[in-house]
Amino acid sequence: MPNLTLDSLQETIVDDVKRALAEDVGAGDITAMLIPADRQAKAHILTRETATLCGTAWADEVFRQVDPGIQVQWQVTDAEQMQANQVFCTLSGPARSLLTAERTAMNFIQTLSAVATRSRYFASLVEGTGVKLLDTRKTLPGLRLAQKYAVTCGGCHNHRIGLYDAFLIKENHIAACGSIQAAINQARHLAPGKPVEVEVESLNELDQALEAGADIIMLDELSHDDMREAVRRCAGRAALEASGGINEQTLRSVAETGVDLISIGSLTKDIKAVDLSMRLSM
Repeated sequence: MPNLTLDSLQETIVDDVKRALAEDVGAGDITAMLIPADRQAKAHILTRETATLCGTAWADEVFRQVDPGIQVQWQVTDAEQMQANQVFCTLSGPARSLLTAERTAMNFIQTLSAVATRSRYFASLVEGTGVKLLDTRKTLPGLRLAQKYAVTCGGCHNHRIGLYDAFLIKENHIAACGSIQAAINQARHLAPGKPVEVEVESLNELDQALEAGADIIMLDELSHDDMREAVRRCAGRAALEASGGINEQTLRSVAETGVDLISIGSLTKDIKAVDLSMRLSM
């Protein structure tokens, strides 16, 4: 599956920001109304910690929707590293508008930068192995595409986007269809050209998936020895993806078994927002 790009996300970004502003601003920012409408201000945003930046397009759209008169300048771009206490964005425009937009813009940046930062860290753990790290569907409701884009900014890769763009045949699907072969045959019939992935829990099931012509085979919590044997048996006939219970401590050793892909839910699920601050000056 190809990685998401900003060019493919323009409508998503607009919709994400509309929802976020409706949630936060509602009928209007009553606190900002304390400030004279004609007062101009400048502001800068800085990070309190080292992080990989992501979310600039979402922040730009926040400022645009709140007030097109806000001027935004980025000192760092998506996927670049920021150092602790570094100013990475400067702003100017009506003080009311800057304050109204502040929290929504920062929410996008702190969350997406957290995903990018974690992804960059995990990518560094498998550097040189040739394996690709994949995200999963364990994302914040309503922000899946944004988070999956952030994964790519950290140097990892996108798995399927949802339930519609690729098959992932698991144990219950196999049981309902009758066999791995039957499930794959039905998938090919229903949606020719869509990638077909099958989850297996043993080397015997691996052999069945290979015989049935799966494009990708997910090795669910197999031992390292079984993963190495799976690589030997597969011999390039399908892409092999390791999944289940893989963490920082085991990631490198899994990558060294020779699998092609490793999927990790924690790239998007177990994140801590990057600590940011916006300072205003008149």
